[in-house]
Amino acid sequence: MGLIPTKEELLISTESQRAPQYLGSGDPALKDYYPAWLDNMADDATVEGSMLDGAVQGAEAVRSVVLTIRSLYDRQEHKFAGPYSDNGFLEDYVAEVHGEPIGCVVLVTYNAAGQTQHVVASYRPRSSLLLFSRLLGEKFAGTPIAEHFAARES
Repeated sequence: MGLIPTKEELLISTESQRAPQYLGSGDPALKDYYPAWLDNMADDATVEGSMLDGAVQGAEAVRSVVLTIRSLYDRQEHKFAGPYSDNGFLEDYVAEVHGEPIGCVVLVTYNAAGQTQHVVASYRPRSSLLLFSRLLGEKFAGTPIAEHFAARES
């Protein structure tokens, strides 16, 4: 392997080591999982994460981002979805975007009224994250949401 391994070298290296979690599959018991937190959003809810710059604010904008993300997946399988602390929810899932593997951990924080207040999503690997961010930038082109995502490659 060179100083910067190729995608093929990374995949080959996992044969003798533990494979990255984003290359795995989900829990069959969560096959029909739907994020209920998406339907109970505070008016001033926000979403931020590794795929976007800044934070998108407002219930409809956050819902639009999450639903658009879900619509772009070739497949999505949840590994875990459940309560976190007294006012939160955690999801861990794997998916594919244009045939590329991607993993995500989502932390949802509720406000005192039990509504979704803040969503933070952390994606991996970086190569899939950048591809996905560009695709989302294209989907939201012409809207204020587009500025939060990566620009199209030149």
